[in-house]
Amino acid sequence: MTVPTAAAQPAAPRVNPLQRIWLREIGMERLWMRPAPAAARPAVAPQAPDSQTVPAPGLAPAVAARDVVPAGVPPTVVAPAPAVPQAVADRPAPAEAVVPTTRSNGRPGIPASILNRTGPPPRPVPKAAEDEAVEAPRIPVAQAVKNATLDELREQVVACTACGLCDGRRHAVFGQGATPTRWLVVGEAPGEQEDRQGHPFVGRSGQLLDAMLAAVGMSRETDVFITNVIKCRPPGNRNPKPEEIAACSPYLMRQIALLKPERILVLGRFAAQTLLGTDATIGSLRGRVHALKTDEGVEIPVIVSYHPAYLLRSPSEKARAWQDLKLASRMV
Repeated sequence: MTVPTAAAQPAAPRVNPLQRIWLREIGMERLWMRPAPAAARPAVAPQAPDSQTVPAPGLAPAVAARDVVPAGVPPTVVAPAPAVPQAVADRPAPAEAVVPTTRSNGRPGIPASILNRTGPPPRPVPKAAEDEAVEAPRIPVAQAVKNATLDELREQVVACTACGLCDGRRHAVFGQGATPTRWLVVGEAPGEQEDRQGHPFVGRSGQLLDAMLAAVGMSRETDVFITNVIKCRPPGNRNPKPEEIAACSPYLMRQIALLKPERILVLGRFAAQTLLGTDATIGSLRGRVHALKTDEGVEIPVIVSYHPAYLLRSPSEKARAWQDLKLASRMV
């Protein structure tokens, strides 16, 4: 049995985008893109199966479809495609344009709106300002404070981000006291109250220190400048890490160079070990005079004593702290 087949619809001539633009410019687009008329093909009448022809078992019969033209029907003449105008035929063939397709990986190719664009190419989108900005190299603290005045040094401490302690601080504690000064008192690091108020040695420890200084005729308003090795409070009042000490020590050394104290009173084991560059215990460091040599070659006497917070926890050590204060006052 022959299966009737439908006549295929003729497609319009295929042209690339550039050829289509040229045809539009010369007014031939509609004529050229009109599909050719299809040849009339009558449906093939079904035929009864040949009873004498029996296909072999297991084999599909091969049926060849034939185009049969009934008798009395004149053959249909296919109209030829319109001729290409001479002006178009004489032009050189354009380069093959890239037709946007879909890539094998599923991503779209070049959009047709870009291929068919007329006029100048679009301007590139400028990068965001933050992408173009190049972060300035960070200057080491020691180099940044080298020529700073005391006020400039204070501003640098307040804005310092040289270590991670800046993330959890409320205030950077630069120091407080008389300028010029006779004594420089150096503690370890700000505590909770110092971090809240932005001043060194406040609260009970500060009250005890003021009383100790007053006992030898000194005060932070007229004779003493008080500061710390570390300018920001370590979390939980823990001991500072080596990298935090390395980042913050240049501030203290610049303070010493600018204040030019007659004596330095160091309070606490950590402060004494940092300033004197030793790992000795505070018991072995106190009771005698040490010397700190500045970059200018000046030697400043250094006296080590207990931290006021330790004295509040161990009142029995106040007698030794008093001896240290008298040692410092005799040298004035």
